[in-house]
Amino acid sequence: MLAPMEGRSGMRAGDADREVTAERLRVALNEGRLDLHEYDERLQRAYGAKTYGELDALLADLPGAIPAALPAPRPADAPVTAPPPPGASDLSGMPAGTGDPAGERPVDPGRVRRQWLAEVWLPWLRVAAILTAIWLVSGVGGGFGYYWPLWVLGPWGAVVLMQTAGGLATGEPQRAVERQRRRRAERHERRQVQRQARREATAIEDDAATGRDEGHSDRPARPAG
Repeated sequence: MLAPMEGRSGMRAGDADREVTAERLRVALNEGRLDLHEYDERLQRAYGAKTYGELDALLADLPGAIPAALPAPRPADAPVTAPPPPGASDLSGMPAGTGDPAGERPVDPGRVRRQWLAEVWLPWLRVAAILTAIWLVSGVGGGFGYYWPLWVLGPWGAVVLMQTAGGLATGEPQRAVERQRRRRAERHERRQVQRQARREATAIEDDAATGRDEGHSDRPARPAG
């Protein structure tokens, strides 16, 4: 019984396994089992994990944590289940496959990754465009000569390139996805609290109006003079 688990611990984990572990860590953060520092540290280790054993170690002290299981082989005669069509809902009323309590579109990791890359490179690109435009304008009359903006753009571009490589290696885009999911969950929770407060205020006003109406109806009529 232990031999398969030991062999499994050394097997390579995939992106889906890392996402499952990251989701379990996010739940633990929302439940108060992890503080923000522990969550960020474990999340970074989760996206850098190579094996199932490394992922399981991150969840070992969390109750109800189920290690990511290896995919079971599908029988040859088993029917293939088609994915739900866009807009379909599961039994909870949420869009199928999203798991988003707010009912919003799920966070697209590819789009968040592109946004992160744009944030890293956009300042360099803007300066490159400005310096290149100055170089072109100044070279129209007397010849362009050497591309002097390279003295600025070259070293800066090397730094940005190293920053990009380091961020991709440490899972910074994935952490950006988690931060966006956390912000969505917080917005949804605030909306829920506001809606509940409005409902309670409306109920109090209705009860007060009902009490005033009952008081007027119970007041005895004044005798005719």
